[in-house]
Amino acid sequence: MNEVLLDVKDVIVDYPLKGLGKHPFRALKGVSIEILAGETVGLVGESGSGKTTLGRAVLGLASVTGGSILYKGKDISRLGRRQRRALASEIQVVFQDPYTSLNPSLTIEQILAEPLTVRNVPARDASKRVADLLDQVGLPGSAADRLPREFSGGQRQRIAIARALALQPRLIVCDEPVSALDLSTQARVLDLFRDIQDRTGVAYLFVSHDLSVVRHLSHRVAVMYHGEIVEWGDGDQVTSEPVHPYTQRLLMASPVPDPVRQAQRRADRFRLLELQREQDVQAGVA
Repeated sequence: MNEVLLDVKDVIVDYPLKGLGKHPFRALKGVSIEILAGETVGLVGESGSGKTTLGRAVLGLASVTGGSILYKGKDISRLGRRQRRALASEIQVVFQDPYTSLNPSLTIEQILAEPLTVRNVPARDASKRVADLLDQVGLPGSAADRLPREFSGGQRQRIAIARALALQPRLIVCDEPVSALDLSTQARVLDLFRDIQDRTGVAYLFVSHDLSVVRHLSHRVAVMYHGEIVEWGDGDQVTSEPVHPYTQRLLMASPVPDPVRQAQRRADRFRLLELQREQDVQAGVA
């Protein structure tokens, strides 16, 4: 049985609001999930559902108000800056936008070597590691001497993935890593994520708004709605036969090539949307 790598327990995250006497906004309302070593957990929800906040909390970029985040059994939810920096070799991130996540003034070799240099890896070993990273993500060795602007969006995201792999992490938080790419490039990058996991055993927390994206990659899927997990289970089951109406609505938002089926899905989605609105009003959800 694989070890539990990340264990998120009843995590609450509040964001302060401007204005005297205003109560903070509760972005996460007691969220619990776990990720096993070598596993991909898909975290799905619409904009504002809290999924990115959970990823940021795992990375130490959002302050945790309550609950705990255990990494290999140790609570990392309230680490200091120095301790968090040391943890960077274990937990890394791939951001959404490949056009802004890379320093435009550095060559690809400098970008990939930077985390190694910070940890005092000798220049010769760092250069060898950069060549290995480029090979892992399917880019030629000649890419090392070029600047980010010389690459397409899909290639830049491959470089961002290579940077995340530089320190051989156990867990990578992937924050909408393919949403800015066209469909054919998305498929290639998702295949790359899968291949890397097969070769290295790295685990992913894969954040996305699209059930069809996480279906191809996730062993288990958690669905977020208004800061809470409303469905959690096997990836195939959640993404093909969801139980919760909100997850069903997300599934129906994905287009199908048959116009008759598409029209029926649209009608079913609107019906579920009205039902969800009625439930939200009854529960007092904004």
